[in-house]
Amino acid sequence: MRKEGHSYGNDPELIEAVKAGDLAAFREIVVKYEVKVAKVVKGMLGNKMDAEDVGQETFIRFYRSVDQFKGDSSLGTYLTRIAINLSLNEIKKRKRLNWLSYEDRLKSSQESADHATKLETTELVNKALSRLEPEFRSVVILRIMQGYSTKETAEILEIPIGTALSRLSRAQLKLKEILIGLGADSYHG
Repeated sequence: MRKEGHSYGNDPELIEAVKAGDLAAFREIVVKYEVKVAKVVKGMLGNKMDAEDVGQETFIRFYRSVDQFKGDSSLGTYLTRIAINLSLNEIKKRKRLNWLSYEDRLKSSQESADHATKLETTELVNKALSRLEPEFRSVVILRIMQGYSTKETAEILEIPIGTALSRLSRAQLKLKEILIGLGADSYHG
Protein backbone atom coordinates (compact mmCIF):
# COMPACT_ATOMS: atom_id res chain seq x y z
CA MET A 1 0.00 0.00 0.00
CA ARG A 2 1.15 3.50 -0.63
CA LYS A 3 2.28 5.92 2.00
CA GLU A 4 0.18 9.01 2.69
CA GLY A 5 1.13 11.81 0.35
CA HIS A 6 3.10 9.53 -1.98
CA SER A 7 2.56 10.03 -5.66
CA TYR A 8 3.42 7.36 -8.17
CA GLY A 9 5.99 8.33 -10.75
CA ASN A 10 4.53 6.62 -13.79
CA ASP A 11 1.74 4.46 -15.14
CA PRO A 12 3.49 1.09 -14.63
CA GLU A 13 3.88 1.92 -10.91
CA LEU A 14 0.23 2.92 -10.71
CA ILE A 15 -0.89 -0.26 -12.45
CA GLU A 16 1.18 -2.49 -10.16
CA ALA A 17 -0.23 -0.68 -7.13
CA VAL A 18 -3.80 -1.15 -8.42
CA LYS A 19 -3.09 -4.85 -9.02
CA ALA A 20 -1.97 -5.00 -5.37
CA GLY A 21 -5.32 -3.53 -4.30
CA ASP A 22 -4.30 0.11 -3.76
CA LEU A 23 -7.49 2.13 -4.30
CA ALA A 24 -5.60 5.44 -4.02
CA ALA A 25 -3.55 4.42 -7.06
CA PHE A 26 -6.75 3.60 -8.92
CA ARG A 27 -8.14 7.04 -8.02
CA GLU A 28 -4.94 8.59 -9.43
CA ILE A 29 -5.50 6.74 -12.72
CA VAL A 30 -9.09 7.97 -12.87
CA VAL A 31 -8.05 11.57 -12.21
CA LYS A 32 -5.22 11.35 -14.74
CA TYR A 33 -7.33 9.88 -17.58
CA GLU A 34 -10.96 10.89 -16.93
CA VAL A 35 -10.88 13.92 -19.27
CA LYS A 36 -9.36 11.89 -22.12
CA VAL A 37 -11.92 9.09 -21.69
CA ALA A 38 -14.79 11.58 -21.38
CA LYS A 39 -13.83 13.32 -24.65
CA VAL A 40 -13.72 10.03 -26.54
CA VAL A 41 -17.03 8.78 -25.14
CA LYS A 42 -18.79 12.15 -25.60
CA GLY A 43 -17.53 12.27 -29.17
CA MET A 44 -18.86 8.79 -29.84
CA LEU A 45 -22.21 9.12 -28.04
CA GLY A 46 -23.09 12.81 -27.95
CA ASN A 47 -25.61 12.36 -25.14
CA LYS A 48 -24.07 13.66 -21.89
CA MET A 49 -25.79 11.23 -19.52
CA ASP A 50 -24.96 8.18 -21.65
CA ALA A 51 -21.41 9.46 -22.01
CA GLU A 52 -21.02 9.83 -18.24
CA ASP A 53 -22.32 6.30 -17.67
CA VAL A 54 -20.01 4.81 -20.29
CA GLY A 55 -17.09 6.86 -18.97
CA GLN A 56 -17.62 5.46 -15.48
CA GLU A 57 -18.07 1.96 -16.86
CA THR A 58 -14.72 2.32 -18.67
CA PHE A 59 -12.88 2.70 -15.37
CA ILE A 60 -14.92 -0.06 -13.71
CA ARG A 61 -14.04 -2.43 -16.56
CA PHE A 62 -10.39 -1.45 -16.30
CA TYR A 63 -10.37 -2.07 -12.54
CA ARG A 64 -12.01 -5.48 -12.94
CA SER A 65 -9.59 -6.50 -15.69
CA VAL A 66 -6.39 -4.80 -14.49
CA ASP A 67 -4.68 -8.19 -14.08
CA GLN A 68 -5.16 -8.77 -17.84
CA PHE A 69 -3.33 -5.53 -18.74
CA LYS A 70 0.00 -6.65 -20.16
CA GLY A 71 1.46 -3.24 -20.99
CA ASP A 72 1.62 -3.88 -24.75
CA SER A 73 0.15 -0.41 -25.22
CA SER A 74 0.09 2.68 -23.04
CA LEU A 75 -2.47 2.92 -20.27
CA GLY A 76 -4.15 5.82 -22.10
CA THR A 77 -4.47 3.74 -25.26
CA TYR A 78 -5.83 0.77 -23.29
CA LEU A 79 -8.45 2.93 -21.52
CA THR A 80 -9.41 4.54 -24.84
CA ARG A 81 -9.89 1.10 -26.39
CA ILE A 82 -12.22 0.12 -23.52
CA ALA A 83 -14.12 3.42 -23.93
CA ILE A 84 -14.51 2.93 -27.69
CA ASN A 85 -15.73 -0.66 -27.27
CA LEU A 86 -18.27 0.34 -24.60
CA SER A 87 -19.40 3.27 -26.78
CA LEU A 88 -19.89 0.96 -29.75
CA ASN A 89 -21.97 -1.35 -27.53
CA GLU A 90 -24.09 1.62 -26.44
CA ILE A 91 -24.58 2.69 -30.07
CA LYS A 92 -25.82 -0.79 -30.92
CA LYS A 93 -28.30 -0.63 -28.01
CA ARG A 94 -29.76 2.67 -29.04
CA LYS A 95 -29.53 2.27 -32.80
CA ARG A 96 -33.29 2.59 -33.24
CA LEU A 97 -33.66 5.69 -31.09
CA ASN A 98 -34.18 9.04 -32.73
CA TRP A 99 -31.75 11.88 -32.09
CA LEU A 100 -34.41 14.50 -31.34
CA SER A 101 -32.61 15.82 -28.25
CA TYR A 102 -30.51 18.14 -30.43
CA GLU A 103 -33.46 20.46 -31.06
CA ASP A 104 -34.36 20.47 -27.35
CA ARG A 105 -30.81 21.40 -26.33
CA LEU A 106 -30.64 24.08 -28.99
CA LYS A 107 -33.90 25.72 -27.82
CA SER A 108 -32.90 25.68 -24.14
CA SER A 109 -29.42 27.08 -24.74
CA GLN A 110 -30.00 30.21 -26.88
CA GLU A 111 -28.75 32.93 -24.54
CA SER A 112 -27.11 35.11 -27.18
CA ALA A 113 -26.81 35.21 -30.96
CA ASP A 114 -23.10 34.29 -30.83
CA HIS A 115 -23.75 31.46 -28.43
CA ALA A 116 -26.66 30.21 -30.54
CA THR A 117 -24.57 30.25 -33.72
CA LYS A 118 -21.74 28.37 -32.03
CA LEU A 119 -24.23 25.90 -30.58
CA GLU A 120 -25.91 25.39 -33.97
CA THR A 121 -22.55 24.65 -35.55
CA THR A 122 -21.64 22.22 -32.76
CA GLU A 123 -25.01 20.53 -32.98
CA LEU A 124 -24.74 20.30 -36.75
CA VAL A 125 -21.36 18.59 -36.46
CA ASN A 126 -22.65 16.27 -33.71
CA LYS A 127 -25.70 15.44 -35.79
CA ALA A 128 -23.52 14.68 -38.80
CA LEU A 129 -21.21 12.51 -36.68
CA SER A 130 -24.20 10.61 -35.31
CA ARG A 131 -25.20 9.68 -38.86
CA LEU A 132 -21.84 8.08 -39.62
CA GLU A 133 -21.55 4.34 -39.15
CA PRO A 134 -19.74 3.58 -35.85
CA GLU A 135 -16.59 2.25 -37.55
CA PHE A 136 -16.19 5.56 -39.40
CA ARG A 137 -17.23 7.72 -36.44
CA SER A 138 -14.66 6.07 -34.16
CA VAL A 139 -11.81 6.87 -36.58
CA VAL A 140 -12.92 10.53 -36.89
CA ILE A 141 -13.25 10.92 -33.11
CA LEU A 142 -9.85 9.39 -32.39
CA ARG A 143 -7.82 10.80 -35.29
CA ILE A 144 -9.31 14.26 -35.84
CA MET A 145 -11.07 15.21 -32.63
CA GLN A 146 -8.75 13.56 -30.10
CA GLY A 147 -5.53 14.00 -32.06
CA TYR A 148 -4.30 10.42 -31.97
CA SER A 149 -1.81 9.48 -34.67
CA THR A 150 -2.97 7.13 -37.42
CA LYS A 151 -0.87 4.38 -35.85
CA GLU A 152 -2.41 4.95 -32.38
CA THR A 153 -5.90 5.06 -33.89
CA ALA A 154 -5.27 1.73 -35.64
CA GLU A 155 -3.95 0.20 -32.40
CA ILE A 156 -6.90 1.41 -30.33
CA LEU A 157 -9.41 0.09 -32.86
CA GLU A 158 -7.32 -3.04 -33.47
CA ILE A 159 -7.31 -2.56 -37.24
CA PRO A 160 -4.47 -2.25 -39.79
CA ILE A 161 -3.10 1.26 -40.43
CA GLY A 162 -4.29 1.08 -44.04
CA THR A 163 -7.83 0.36 -42.85
CA ALA A 164 -7.67 3.32 -40.47
CA LEU A 165 -6.54 5.60 -43.31
CA SER A 166 -9.21 4.26 -45.65
CA ARG A 167 -11.96 4.68 -43.04
CA LEU A 168 -10.81 8.21 -42.26
CA SER A 169 -10.88 9.16 -45.94
CA ARG A 170 -14.32 7.62 -46.45
CA ALA A 171 -15.60 9.19 -43.21
CA GLN A 172 -14.49 12.65 -44.32
CA LEU A 173 -16.30 12.26 -47.64
CA LYS A 174 -19.43 10.99 -45.91
CA LEU A 175 -19.31 13.82 -43.36
CA LYS A 176 -19.08 16.37 -46.16
CA GLU A 177 -22.12 14.82 -47.88
CA ILE A 178 -24.07 14.73 -44.62
CA LEU A 179 -23.20 18.33 -43.72
CA ILE A 180 -24.22 19.55 -47.17
CA GLY A 181 -27.49 17.62 -46.77
CA LEU A 182 -28.04 19.26 -43.39
CA GLY A 183 -27.57 22.70 -44.89
CA ALA A 184 -24.04 23.34 -43.61
CA ASP A 185 -23.12 24.83 -46.97
CA SER A 186 -25.10 27.91 -45.91
CA TYR A 187 -22.32 28.62 -43.39
CA HIS A 188 -19.83 29.13 -46.21
CA GLY A 189 -21.43 32.32 -47.38
